[in-house]
Amino acid sequence: MNKYQLIESSSLWTGEELAEREDFLFSLEGSQLAEIKHLISGNLERAPNICSLINQVTDSLENGSGVIIIKNWPIHELSEDEAKRMFLNLVSIIGTPVSQSSEGEMIFSVKDSGFSDNDPRSRGPNTRKKLSFHSDRCDVIGFLCLQQAMSGGENQIVSSVAIHNHMLKNYPELLNVLYEPFYYKRHNVDTVNELPYCRQPIFSITEGKFACNLLRVLIDRAYAMSEIPDMSDLQKTALDKIEEIASMEIMHHTYRQQPGDIILLNNWVTLHKRTEFVDYEKPEKKRHILRAWVSPSNNRAIDPLFKENYGDNRAGFVRGGMKADSKS
Repeated sequence: MNKYQLIESSSLWTGEELAEREDFLFSLEGSQLAEIKHLISGNLERAPNICSLINQVTDSLENGSGVIIIKNWPIHELSEDEAKRMFLNLVSIIGTPVSQSSEGEMIFSVKDSGFSDNDPRSRGPNTRKKLSFHSDRCDVIGFLCLQQAMSGGENQIVSSVAIHNHMLKNYPELLNVLYEPFYYKRHNVDTVNELPYCRQPIFSITEGKFACNLLRVLIDRAYAMSEIPDMSDLQKTALDKIEEIASMEIMHHTYRQQPGDIILLNNWVTLHKRTEFVDYEKPEKKRHILRAWVSPSNNRAIDPLFKENYGDNRAGFVRGGMKADSKS
């Protein structure tokens, strides 16, 4: 008999169910659009309607579906610098933005950099390649679309709670190993991190709250290291099964961001991926998404094993991201 139980949560949904939820899709309207200039300047006292919306969104990210799309941000009227300031000020209402690189980038440009596969600067967001289902090293991740690719580049979003429950019902023998810690290698751009690797569970429950964390590429890199024991067949099968379940059409929601769309995800209850894309040749037309990593004040407690990699594991504390190099 499996010792784990089905998770009951507002963040439990199938792709079809998510599309029908009232706490999923929002669109900016007149009074909110009129406040954009104040959001850009950071004068949030003069943007009460936007702040009210984002406070509602912040609650839903932690206590609702865990997925929010907000449409109609007028990025066609803004310069790239204005769009970045608007986005940074917006996510700052949700919580504390955290660094996404050793350079201390709070807003990261997701676009094809043209780096070769063996270039140490290369990371998944800066390629045109398909990405597997994963979570990022933060509580909440946000994407603002400035320019979409010529074709492809769809987002697929899945409830990790739904994956957990599907596994419990259909593959209970694989679930136990996912509650045990896996090795993760330090990311090749996480240059200030002194740890060569860390250990984190895929599934965990802390203070009654579920959490899922997965970045397969760093797991595979860790188990390729000579000082780390080989991954067991059961571990590999369990990780493969997560990708298989998440890829089922009924499980995930597919959405292609349009310019002016913002997607916000709670990384502890969702996994996301991106399909491969074909870009335009002209640089000014190439796919460009702005990304933010955020630590909200209403975040949940997570397993103590995350403290080493995230900086903290307690509810309500700032955590996640990468340490910035003081010399940069």
